[in-house]
Amino acid sequence: MKITVCIGSSCHIKGSRQVVEQLQTLIREYGLGDKVELAGTFCMGKCDQGVCVTIDDTFFSVAPDDAKEFFVENVLSKVAR
Repeated sequence: MKITVCIGSSCHIKGSRQVVEQLQTLIREYGLGDKVELAGTFCMGKCDQGVCVTIDDTFFSVAPDDAKEFFVENVLSKVAR
């Protein structure tokens, strides 16, 4: 599974750094480093939609306050199968 987080200026202002840090921590805590690749990218073209995140080609808008919930619902539930 590949998670890509936008680190462009608009998403950076909206908290992309915090989202990346939380995802890194969660991937480490759950021991998923061999199953989940975390990457950064510049503008995804949806600047008005918050911190832009994709999982394999599916788009999500993730706020720093929602990063753990996002991880549990969209990453942990799929990788744990």
